[in-house]
Amino acid sequence: MSKKNTRGEHAELTNKFVALANQMKNEGYSIEIVSAAMMSASCVYTTYSVAGNEGILTPKGIDAIADKYKETLSFVQTSKKAELEAKSGKA
Repeated sequence: MSKKNTRGEHAELTNKFVALANQMKNEGYSIEIVSAAMMSASCVYTTYSVAGNEGILTPKGIDAIADKYKETLSFVQTSKKAELEAKSGKA
């Protein structure tokens, strides 16, 4: 199935991954191991999405994806900060 990605789809899938992570936590796994496993799974799937089942990333490709991870992490932190400030009335 190939269709244009939307912000709504992105949010929906993100929420599904978080729900799965919470399920694993509730099964007794530590949040640290769940987070590490999610990161590893993301790395495996990102490699697949770029290079296929039989490919690997070049060092330049690894750097590009690491930069995207950093960009996404910064975006999440900025969004979370704004959300927390709005809740506390510091906006």
